[in-house]
Amino acid sequence: MKICIITDDNAGFTNEEAQELGIKIIKMPVLIDGEEHFENITLSTDEFYKKLANGADIKTSQPAPGEVLKVWDETLKTYDAIIHIPMSSGLSESCNTATVLAQDYKGKVFVVNNHRISVTLKSSVRDALNMAKDGKSPEEIKEYLEKDAYQSAIYVMVDTLKYLVKGGRITPAAALIGGALHIKPILTILGEKLDAYKKVIGTKKGKIALLSAIQDELKNRFKDYSKEDLCFQMAYTFELEAAIEFRKEFAESLGINEDQIELNPLSLSVATHIGPGALALTVSHIYKN
Repeated sequence: MKICIITDDNAGFTNEEAQELGIKIIKMPVLIDGEEHFENITLSTDEFYKKLANGADIKTSQPAPGEVLKVWDETLKTYDAIIHIPMSSGLSESCNTATVLAQDYKGKVFVVNNHRISVTLKSSVRDALNMAKDGKSPEEIKEYLEKDAYQSAIYVMVDTLKYLVKGGRITPAAALIGGALHIKPILTILGEKLDAYKKVIGTKKGKIALLSAIQDELKNRFKDYSKEDLCFQMAYTFELEAAIEFRKEFAESLGINEDQIELNPLSLSVATHIGPGALALTVSHIYKN
């Protein structure tokens, strides 16, 4: 059976990566002052961060249903089935919308509610690709990805509380106090929801907290896995040099080479809500035949 894997650009695949892997990407709209843009099509990363810094009203939205259907219909002309893996249903309605739309495709479109976001979603797409190469059916791929969904964790240190305020995550008063004290919130996504993990004062302590969070995951949730069974990733918004430097510390804490840790920029749909200067560490279980 010829299976196509489709995800949204929240996963962070570049156009070149998608083409090389043979997957398809549905673009998540970014609304800037009411005007719709798409990452790396009508909006570059530099343009986005300039508009963000200048106080533009930036919001995100789910892909238009018509666009999703268009991609599916075109894909099914040359493929037997589709595995569609959108971002977590707890963070976007795109998964629920796709699930409803798929009901009209009579078992040819399988929507995976994977409860993941960003680079952890990217890891799930790769698992799906490897399962398809191993001859797994769409039903088997969907079942595995949903069963394994929570075998993944992501921790994010946000540089400023400003964008969390705009998104309604915290109150302006809390942000004012946090800014004065140089508080760096550590956020986590353990399944569907973005939640607070810890608050620390200063970037140095924030990095220590991130490293400690991953070590705790390895000792608890992932204790039955070897490091070869896991994928370690880092992500960042805007400040690449800081991310490269921190990757060295991450690798040292794990006892592995830094080139074993994939480094990715967070998609603009994520950056909208957390702003520049964010650093994220992730660990995910990976599929092996």
